[in-house]
This record gives sequence, C-alpha cells and structure tokens, in this order.
Amino acid sequence: MFVAQELRKKNIAEYLLYMWQIEDTIRAFDCSLTRIKREYVERFDYNDEQKEEEIDWFGNLIRMMNQEGCREKGHLQINQVTMQMLVELHNQLLQSPKFPFYNTEYYKVLPFIVELRNRGANKEENEIETCFNSLYGVMLLRLQKKDISPDTAHAVKEITTFIGMLSDYYKKDKEEGLKFE
Repeated sequence: MFVAQELRKKNIAEYLLYMWQIEDTIRAFDCSLTRIKREYVERFDYNDEQKEEEIDWFGNLIRMMNQEGCREKGHLQINQVTMQMLVELHNQLLQSPKFPFYNTEYYKVLPFIVELRNRGANKEENEIETCFNSLYGVMLLRLQKKDISPDTAHAVKEITTFIGMLSDYYKKDKEEGLKFE
C-alpha cells in the first residue's frame, strides 16, 4: 500500500506495473489474507500500525479480486480504469499538434508494438496495453533471472522511454492540466 501510494504520485506507469505485480502476489498466496500476512507482510520493516494498514489493503484487494472474478487471471477494475485513462491520454496526445516529441516517440516504438501484437494471443488489445504487457513480461523474466535477447532488450528500452513519456504527460496533466489545442 505504501509503495503503491508513492508510485501513484510519482509515476503512473510504475504504479500500474506494481499493481499488476501485487495482483500476481495475491494469486501466489492463493488469495489467502492469512498467508499474505504471515508469509509476506511480516517480512517488511513496518510498525504494528503500518502492518495493519497493509493487511487491510491486501484484504480489500482480495475482496475485489473475488468480486470481480480475477482470482486466477485478469486485472482489477481499478487497474483497468488506470489503463483506460492512459489510453485516452495517449490518444489525445497523438491527435494534438502540440506534442510532436510524443508523436515521434510513438512512431519509433510502433514497429515493436506491431511485432509484439502479432506474437501475442490478444491481437485486439490496445497499443498501450501491449506496451505494458511487454514491460511486465520482461520484468517477470528478470525477476526469474532469465536472459532476454538483445532485440528484446532494445525493444523494451524504446518502449520504456515511450511509456515514461506518457507517464510524465499524465503527471503533468494531473498537476497542471495539458492544453491539447
């Protein structure tokens, strides 16, 4: 919860990837709050009050996962809404003549997006979600200490730059409001 709160303020892309990881963490513990408390939360250097807040947060997430039918796969509605906000911002940035650097970066990563989409199971997902899925997949590979090819590393570097730019625009839009016209 504490990490999520900080990431949400600083970098929406990192926040969303972190929340996807939290969903998978909850699944790894069979959506059991008792196990998460005992085997996960207890490992952190939190005081008793912080531990209780963290456990409550996990409890709420587990309840939402159960209610929303994403115990085994998929993403929570709160995360889907965040993704949709990023997709909408992406579309606004592309349609506006005021953001040429964003457009340039988008067209730089578009071949990677097309290739990833052609390889993936869901050819209908939007471009931003394709980017996030690739970043999350590589993150998981790295956590497992698995190698990634130089081509994949290059693609991920470009996608990271692009999503970082989108995240920066998201933050600027929330803090100051972007003018698209």
